[in-house]
Amino acid sequence: MRSVSSVQLAVDASSPTPLHRQLYGQLREAILGRRIRPGARLPSTRMLAAEIGVSRNTILNAYEQLFAEGYLDARGGSATRVAECLPCDVMCVRGRQEGELRLTGVTRRPSSRGAMFSAAHRTCCSEEGPPRPFRTGLPDVGEFPSRIWAGLVARYWRRPSRALSGYGFSAGYPPLRKAISDYLRESRGVCCEPGQVIVVAGSQQGLDLTARVLLDPGDTVWMEDPGYLGARSAFAAAGARLQPVPVDQEGLDITAAAETDQTARMAYVTPSHQYPLGALMSLPRRLRLLDWARRTGAWILEDDYDSEFRYTGRPLAALQGLDTEGCVVYLGTFSKVLSPALRLGYLVVPPALVDVFTAAREVAGEHAPMMEQAALADFIADGHFARHIRRMRMIYAERQAALIKASSGFDGLFEVEPRPAGMHATLWLGTGMDDQETSRRAAEGGVDTRPMSIFWLRPPDRHGLLLGYAAFTPAEIREGVKKLSAALRGLGRSRRRSAVTSSRRPPSNSSPRRDL
Repeated sequence: MRSVSSVQLAVDASSPTPLHRQLYGQLREAILGRRIRPGARLPSTRMLAAEIGVSRNTILNAYEQLFAEGYLDARGGSATRVAECLPCDVMCVRGRQEGELRLTGVTRRPSSRGAMFSAAHRTCCSEEGPPRPFRTGLPDVGEFPSRIWAGLVARYWRRPSRALSGYGFSAGYPPLRKAISDYLRESRGVCCEPGQVIVVAGSQQGLDLTARVLLDPGDTVWMEDPGYLGARSAFAAAGARLQPVPVDQEGLDITAAAETDQTARMAYVTPSHQYPLGALMSLPRRLRLLDWARRTGAWILEDDYDSEFRYTGRPLAALQGLDTEGCVVYLGTFSKVLSPALRLGYLVVPPALVDVFTAAREVAGEHAPMMEQAALADFIADGHFARHIRRMRMIYAERQAALIKASSGFDGLFEVEPRPAGMHATLWLGTGMDDQETSRRAAEGGVDTRPMSIFWLRPPDRHGLLLGYAAFTPAEIREGVKKLSAALRGLGRSRRRSAVTSSRRPPSNSSPRRDL
């Protein structure tokens, strides 16, 4: 039976890791690797300190940590020994000498719901790293009134009240719920009272919460096709069956949806600015969708993600304002209008659903950060929010114009389609061009784009690129267009060379010609 004295222990005084942590790690590794067996006697702290050349306190600290984690055992007056029964997880720790994982032979898997989350996550296409033109979904946080915001937050942190310092309100801070409902009634035509507002950690949590509250596994959801990937992921993770519904210039095609499946439990729509095509759902379509929900007992989830940024006329009234049957759940977010870092959004739910959504919100995470909610309530009530939206509406309109102008000077290589609203535009590609390959080439050239084909559940009608412009200055946009042009030209040359090489290659079933 090997003892500590037969195991080489050494410390490095020049290492940033404290000496006792070095010894703890070496002893723990030796125990897990079975180089020191269960029940083996350890030398006294004085003896080991003298042997290694460290202070006794160093050995004491290392031993105490091993005692605390269950690796060592000491019985009244007897010597310190390695525990006979090690912590339950040690059997699966890799031993350095053995070089392979010890397994119990039992296969452990996540739940079927966990597997659905994993599969759904792969459709999200999240983007990481510093943003560069033309990443979508980003506001210009540099234009955010940070000094005003810092003052509002500091006001609450300097003298935090008990109401804001403890566990808060599951449905959201009451003054913020009132500020949101007042804003929505005035600017979006939403019919709601403060009690119907549920504050969530961004629109994605709102989607997930709605899916879990209103859908059972196997329920059908009408999905705009093309449509938002985050919504698709939330519904798929809830076990729903996604029914793609085509979108035209009037929004979701209700006739096509009804012909395909009348039994849907929910319809997901972006009626004020369809994502990603930008269509506005017409009034007849809105009324037909509401009538369908009324007749079938289905729900409608209205995602109003960036309708504040409309460049021609006032923002359009919400579909929820036409609902007289309590079948529309309205979703909004502050990520697009203020900053994604705030992680604040909201749901407006029918009165009959307030209790169940509040309970689900509590289970999902108690509440959103209270100080930020309080600061946002003041930010809205004091008029800063409305002023910021008006200012950003003008800035984003100028940036869309800069994008369109910059893209018009490249000899017809590409043309960006203007939009009356929003924070992104579409670049449609020519026949035969693959947008995913094009997006990869653009990324290699320093430009972030999203291939339009990823938003379709069915085979896409057209290929194109989605370009976000809101977060970038006109100068950055012009430079981004140059890089995108270079990437597209390079792709075109590569395709022509490939076509020429292919045309010169002899058929596979014939021998090369020999000239005699």
